Amino acid sequence: MLRKRGLRHASAHPGRPHSPHAEKPGEPVRTIVVGASEHQRESTPHLRIIPFGGVEEVGENMTVFEYGNDIIVIDMGLAFPDETMPGIDYVIPDTKYLQDRKKNIRGVIITHGHLDHIGAIPYILPKIGDPPIYTMPLTAAFIEKRLEEFHLQGRSQIHKMDKDDTLTLGAFTVRFFRLNHNIPDSMGLSIKTPTAHVVYATDWKFDHTPVDQKPAEFHKIAHYGGEGVDLLMSDSTNANVPGYSISEKELGETIDRIFQNAEGRIIFATFSTLISRVQQAILAAAKVDRKVVVTGRSMVNTVEIAHNLGYLNIPKKIIITADAAKRLPDSKVLILTTGSQGEEAAALARIARQEHKTIRIKPGDTVVVSASPIPGNERAISVVMNDLTRQGANVLYQKILDVHTSGHARQEDLKLMISLTKPKFFMPIHGEHYMLVAHANLAASVGIKRENIFLVDNGQVLEVGPKGAKKREEHVVHGLVFVDGLGVGDVGEVVLRDRQVMSKDGMFVVIVTVDRRTGRLVNSLDILSRGFIYMKGSEDLIREVKHEVRKVVETQNHKPHEPNWSYLRNQIRDQIGEFLFRKTERRPMILPVIIEV
Repeated sequence: MLRKRGLRHASAHPGRPHSPHAEKPGEPVRTIVVGASEHQRESTPHLRIIPFGGVEEVGENMTVFEYGNDIIVIDMGLAFPDETMPGIDYVIPDTKYLQDRKKNIRGVIITHGHLDHIGAIPYILPKIGDPPIYTMPLTAAFIEKRLEEFHLQGRSQIHKMDKDDTLTLGAFTVRFFRLNHNIPDSMGLSIKTPTAHVVYATDWKFDHTPVDQKPAEFHKIAHYGGEGVDLLMSDSTNANVPGYSISEKELGETIDRIFQNAEGRIIFATFSTLISRVQQAILAAAKVDRKVVVTGRSMVNTVEIAHNLGYLNIPKKIIITADAAKRLPDSKVLILTTGSQGEEAAALARIARQEHKTIRIKPGDTVVVSASPIPGNERAISVVMNDLTRQGANVLYQKILDVHTSGHARQEDLKLMISLTKPKFFMPIHGEHYMLVAHANLAASVGIKRENIFLVDNGQVLEVGPKGAKKREEHVVHGLVFVDGLGVGDVGEVVLRDRQVMSKDGMFVVIVTVDRRTGRLVNSLDILSRGFIYMKGSEDLIREVKHEVRKVVETQNHKPHEPNWSYLRNQIRDQIGEFLFRKTERRPMILPVIIEV
């Protein structure tokens, strides 16, 4: 029976014991059972774990757990395109495997609210039957906002969980434990089936003095380790970085010093969802009596959501408008903005290009870029910083001053996670392949046998059962789906390859007008070039190309059969392509256009 408790939906299961981990004595703990399956009574020998993204890249995180006819999905993230993907907005996982099995999906569990874990939800959820989502309150609010932007609100039930809840989805029993990251409500998972126990920890670090004063739940992690953990899946982003993670408290002291010493305005750029950093900036501003201007759509949305839910402490009357800030001395203003990755449309980039509606750089401004560059964004960040410094701003970033600390565990914390959980088997996740290898080596150094460590590619199946774990040769249907504007999946590898060719060597259009009956040329040839040569300065080459085209057309005309326009187009493409390469050692995209008259 489904019963309401406040804003949450839960089905009672009085036969299960309460969790021993409630923070407050006497606080009620829920056990939630949804879609009990026949496989809870049958003994299915293997749990199948299939990563659909996140183990060959940083981003696009999505993992499928399959036990018999029951499936749960962990995270649905997007990745940002690299330099080989011109024109692409986002990259998301291919979910054909799930679409074919949508009736088996018991639920989607989201670990935290970053886009590389929630960004693909609007694209994927409708395709797989709108299964229910289970997550923490702040993450739920971000998901609701994102679904609203896509006009999908109400399509799927979003259940707001508590960290001490126990969730049963078919054959899966899921418990939650708090981990530190750089966004509140980040959770790890204990996932149990009748034959296996997995601890899933993505995007985490151990911080003993976090900004929200809620450290990781070591007691739960140790408790799960005491129960026996068959497989640990753990974040690999900083597996090659020695030492312990830097606490947000230490970074806060650096931010305080910057705010105390800055004489002009401070423009503070960070990820909109890096709420702990946003909190530090606001509190540092309050200490030195600065008012705060919030700009950038995603930053405004995040501050509003986090404040309304109590995850962000904002002193009264500290937030003002950009127009109101113009009436204050520069030493009394903080501008909080997005754009730490050099994104072209973000507020910081628009400020740098002098295109922002209300904010212009002044000599003496201090710009703090509080984020580490995502690989591939370095050039875009440099362009923004160059534009800022040319206008007289003093730019502080990670290489100059410690204005950022990663939300991902370093080597000593990763070792501690392994020691607390004591897993039989280990699978590194969340990272490029070299990061996974570094994490595998780290696990081996603390006693995990090499044969018990599994490096798994996207789409590959890892089976865990009573007799152990093994990586199967099987690969399920997987891959990359490109999001380009309103198009999802309509840009494939062929289109992307064409874009790469055009971006590298340009495009060369040959327009041929021919007689429909005889196949002979009518009038002169037309040549267009874009990104290959400058037409006015290449008259000799154009004349030679036209001569070569005529030869191709005349050769076709001497054949005794009817004109074959498809064959003629291919011949022009191939022969003119070879001719241009001999002349220029470049290979533009050749587009023959045949007009029949």
